[in-house]
Amino acid sequence: MKLIVDGENVPLGRIGSYVSKELLKGKDVEIINSEKVVISGSKKDILQKVVVLRQKGGHSLKGPQFPKLADRFLKRKIRGMLPWDKSKGRVAYKRLRCYIGNPLKAEEGKNIKKLDFRKPLKSLTIKQICDYLK
Repeated sequence: MKLIVDGENVPLGRIGSYVSKELLKGKDVEIINSEKVVISGSKKDILQKVVVLRQKGGHSLKGPQFPKLADRFLKRKIRGMLPWDKSKGRVAYKRLRCYIGNPLKAEEGKNIKKLDFRKPLKSLTIKQICDYLK
């Protein structure tokens, strides 16, 4: 069974916890508009945390890799909410797809799940963070 989730103006933690639960139940999940997912907090604090995380990896292939693209950035954050040490977490992670924009226009009106959460007052979108990193 496939579930399509719209990430527009949804807080990262809320969409991450919902999607990780659905993945662990065995569903295939696709997230559209992943660049419009918001992270709550002040701009300075969020960007500082992201830069510190990116510096841990370095430029070598040995360190942890933190992506600059919005869809991969979201997928990496959701990976942290799955039990990555166990095989069920890795199998669930393979069922996750994230997209920039909405390439699934054929399935527009069918089964797109819109999560209704209030957008935080102080927030940044993933697109703004990724543009800062480039």
